[in-house]
Amino acid sequence: MPIESNLNAVQTVGAVLFGLALVHTFAAKYIERLSLRYPRHAGLFHLLGEVEVVFGLWAIVLIVAIALLAGKAEALGHAETRNYTEPLFVVVVMVIAASRPILQTVRRVIDALARYLPVPTACASAWLGLAAVPLLGSLITEPAAMTMAALMLAPQIFRRDVPEPPKYLALGVLFVNVSIGGTLTSFAAPPVLMVASTWQWDSMFMLKNFGWKSAVAVMLNATAATFMLRRHLLARPARPDEAGEIERVPMTVVMVHLVMLAMVIVLAHHPVAFLGVFLLFLGFTQAYERHQSPLIVREALLVGFFLAGLVVLGGLQTWWLQPVIESLEPLALFFGALGLTAITDNAALTYLGSLSTGMSEQAKYMLVSGAVAGGGLTVIANAPNPAGVALLKQGFADETVGAGSLLAGAALPTLVAAAALIL
Repeated sequence: MPIESNLNAVQTVGAVLFGLALVHTFAAKYIERLSLRYPRHAGLFHLLGEVEVVFGLWAIVLIVAIALLAGKAEALGHAETRNYTEPLFVVVVMVIAASRPILQTVRRVIDALARYLPVPTACASAWLGLAAVPLLGSLITEPAAMTMAALMLAPQIFRRDVPEPPKYLALGVLFVNVSIGGTLTSFAAPPVLMVASTWQWDSMFMLKNFGWKSAVAVMLNATAATFMLRRHLLARPARPDEAGEIERVPMTVVMVHLVMLAMVIVLAHHPVAFLGVFLLFLGFTQAYERHQSPLIVREALLVGFFLAGLVVLGGLQTWWLQPVIESLEPLALFFGALGLTAITDNAALTYLGSLSTGMSEQAKYMLVSGAVAGGGLTVIANAPNPAGVALLKQGFADETVGAGSLLAGAALPTLVAAAALIL
């Protein structure tokens, strides 16, 4: 039976399953704790408690539901006609950006810069990780910036001996800063990329209208988080590479990694090409294994599964999201986009806006501003967020990131970002 004849039923089921996936996201931390109460089924509860599994799992349920409602061919057609370029890109860029040659080089640069700031080096290094690296995302893309920042900050802030509230504040600041830190150019932030070509927004336009405001908010947020964490930063143990226990990677190996990362970023919209570069990268890491640390393939694949599930589920939300966007006045659109971003990917939100005809320049600005300002509120709000969760969750209680606690931690930095972009 063609899917068109059951379109209303499929749309309703899609919206219901999307809602259940959101509830599952917020309940993941509590599901994880059930593994302690019911050790016999601990493996199942661990699986269901993985935030990165949530949307992929419910996407599978959606495909089964479409098959029952409209037939197997239509279900497979829905899955196969989605665009999975972004999930694939995030997987590839996470693995390369987290490789030892690149990460060690970035850490050394950050540590060198930190020594010139008029504060203790530990605090300066954390501030640069929360401010400079997210802003660097405007050049190397937000997923790469999130990966680098998360791995740099993990031993500094996201440790078990640091209380949960300041860690969630730091996580909220990191997510918000990465979301707005990519707006200095027109190609690095997914929600900007969705509209840049259609609305003819180039990098100079982004820098003049978004970039400098975002940079101010990024530095304010990073300063507040560093101040709140200063006691814990000064008490942190030295990293192995700081103590000289890790051999320096030869510059030729570093350069090869950097070139491959640059190639992947340039080819970000061509999955066949950047996957070819990735296979070459995997071969190179095997050839020079002595200069490598274990690649974060598992974490990257989990993030890709999460984002692919979001693509499958999000593709059936247009019928109710687009009318909401088109019905709002500019100021209401800003706050509407900020709130809707928390329950759907901000790139999907701005893409729907780009399909609307007759939007004023003010409305366009408000839509994108609200979408990027709200990009740190939840795990699904911005494409790089699942990468941050996957890399940092071990530093939190139960090794899971609570959705409610993240929302609370991101509230203040979100207000700072909103104020900078709207005032």
